[in-house]
Amino acid sequence: MKRILRELDPFCLIQTEIDHSENRPAESVMSLGNGYMGARGNYEEDYTGDTLKGIYIAGVWMPDKTRVGWWKNGYPRYFGKVINAPDFLMFHLSVNGRRIDLAQTPIETFRRVIDMRTGVMEREMVLRTESGRLKIVSSRFFSIDTKQIACMTYSVTALDDVGFVTIETGLDANVKNSDANYGDQFWVLRALEGGDRLYLESETMENSFDVPRFAVGFTSHAHCMEDSVRQSCIQGERCVFHRFEAELSAGDAFHIEKLVSVVTTRDIPREELASVGGGILAHAADEGTVTLRQRQAAAWAKRWQLCDVTIDGDIAAQQGIRFNLFHLWSTYDGSDERLNIGPKGFTGEKYGGAAYYDTEGYCFPMYLVTSTPDTARKLLKFRYNTLEKAKENAAKIGMAGALYPMVTFDGEECHNEWEITFEELHRNAGMVYAIYCYTEYTGDESYIRDYGIHVMVEIARFWACRASYQPDKDCYMLLGVTGPNEYDNNVNNDFLTNYMAKWSIEYTLDWVKKLSYPLDTAQMQKMQEVADKMYLNYDPETMLFIQQDGFMDKEIYPAAEIPADELPLCKHWSWDRILRSCFIKQADVILAFYYFPRRFTLEQKRANFLFYEPLTVHESSLSPSMHSTVASACGFEADAYRLYQQAARLDLDNFNADTEDGLHITSMAGSWIALMHGFAGMFYQGGQLSFSPHCPEKWEQVKMRLHYRERLLEIRFNAEEFVCELLQGEPLEIAINGELIFVRDRWQQALK
Repeated sequence: MKRILRELDPFCLIQTEIDHSENRPAESVMSLGNGYMGARGNYEEDYTGDTLKGIYIAGVWMPDKTRVGWWKNGYPRYFGKVINAPDFLMFHLSVNGRRIDLAQTPIETFRRVIDMRTGVMEREMVLRTESGRLKIVSSRFFSIDTKQIACMTYSVTALDDVGFVTIETGLDANVKNSDANYGDQFWVLRALEGGDRLYLESETMENSFDVPRFAVGFTSHAHCMEDSVRQSCIQGERCVFHRFEAELSAGDAFHIEKLVSVVTTRDIPREELASVGGGILAHAADEGTVTLRQRQAAAWAKRWQLCDVTIDGDIAAQQGIRFNLFHLWSTYDGSDERLNIGPKGFTGEKYGGAAYYDTEGYCFPMYLVTSTPDTARKLLKFRYNTLEKAKENAAKIGMAGALYPMVTFDGEECHNEWEITFEELHRNAGMVYAIYCYTEYTGDESYIRDYGIHVMVEIARFWACRASYQPDKDCYMLLGVTGPNEYDNNVNNDFLTNYMAKWSIEYTLDWVKKLSYPLDTAQMQKMQEVADKMYLNYDPETMLFIQQDGFMDKEIYPAAEIPADELPLCKHWSWDRILRSCFIKQADVILAFYYFPRRFTLEQKRANFLFYEPLTVHESSLSPSMHSTVASACGFEADAYRLYQQAARLDLDNFNADTEDGLHITSMAGSWIALMHGFAGMFYQGGQLSFSPHCPEKWEQVKMRLHYRERLLEIRFNAEEFVCELLQGEPLEIAINGELIFVRDRWQQALK
């Protein structure tokens, strides 16, 4: 573990030096986005050190042929990739004809700050060039008010008589993906224009998978107010720049303001990209950077009013949860139901930028509670809109019903590891669980009636088809699966998978009866039989739910005994050794206690946590938050706090030594779950909202807000008291530690 940013601040990310050995993790942490586009925290100037250049546009992707050594029937045709877009953030800086390379130039002072209250990055540094010292001040943000706009400023001040300073900034399509299987250049240049306003249009290369090609139009305008600065336009191969040049003596300076509009054929016909993009840019230029920045600050302030979490007494925990919320809302805001949440968001290329089941399993609860129901509903609609593709995915492996993809952009599976793609089936139940959460929390049954029931029935069909009957035990089993613990592949009867399948069938059949859904009687009977006879391996003597068949045959010893130089296991042990070991990558059985906290006894939760958590190496970003949540329910305060800190600061402290690949966006919501469902103990079912607080002793207070059935509530709690304040809406009844109270405006209750 190594803290990427040395300074702690409750609302800012502060970088005070360029550490070349840690540059990629720093680029990830300093990423920005607005739900429509975003970029890694690359420096504006040239940098030849270890770097991953990356600008990404939501919904713009490319199918890259699946590359495997041994092709199996049913493999996805392609692996989808988020595409590294043409570079519009660069400012090439030269002094007396020599290009500045930050990896080779002495830096006397450096300070870069992202203010998460506004989503603006600002940087100030002093460079010592061969000709003298320069002070550089720059800023950038992606507007959440006008999402097609990126705004940048760049100023140079000579601290010595340095001579000629040149800055080139514009649009550059000479980019590639670092994860391209065959080194392809994914962009085909379609237009390149210079002049006062630059324009670059690129289109994704042809593909043989019937995936629509995307075209993107970039329009850029940069200007400098100082009359002494010479301005010109230069055009190169696949790039076009504005050039600014001036001779600077000590004290001289010039300042550049740059706006870029980005529009795509996802929203606009290709023939209109230039005109529409130009119009958006012209309107932004008329408003000016000051107004754009004011609107940015106001929009983020409105957002923080709804989703902010305040933790008093622990600045590291405070920064961690705000960092995670900042990036979740920078990645997805519910404005476009065609989009979903990629595991890396706009911060890297790993995992292809596609939608995983992480959305339903981890992100959905946060969006459901901290925003209007429409945001969460759009995430559900994404799955409904891709139901036909899910049915195709099931058919490819000879199954009825629907199998939702492990990885997708448009509903078609595009993940190329068989053991995960067609064996990690618990994701299917996650789709039903999200529908359940939406319905229980909002009280709105219209989604199930209009859309959700169709998804639920097709998933139930899949389970009924996929389950195998075992006559000797008179039960149904799910064989050849991979549970959430991906350090065990192709196992039989993963407990969580079986339990979730059973529950999702039962929940679906309840709604089939309630809505009189036209489902064949024989099918209903088969589904009911599978649910009633689903095999669940439970040892009543130890109260353990056995993770999968044969797990107890392994040599069992705690992960604490693994030598430190052999961690993480995935980088040091052979896959054969990992599969034979007892070590668990991430929450598996433990997940059931988060999903269904009222279906298990406290004694069962404690017994299973004390057995499985010591075997867990937490080498998935999704693991610590779930364990923290369940530890809170068990009353294991020290474990809950330790695991929360790991979840909240996973990237800021680079716990898994992989932040260089990009941030763990979808796991970030887990830290919010650990707070709301863990420490606050929130639960909702049957129209009853309840809380069972378990606040760490060292925290002075936690404050969170939630939308609940047309009401806005604020809860505040610590180890001694719980306060619920009704900010908007009608009075309501809630339960605190099982005691019913009626909240008209404000309710305060001692916990000890």
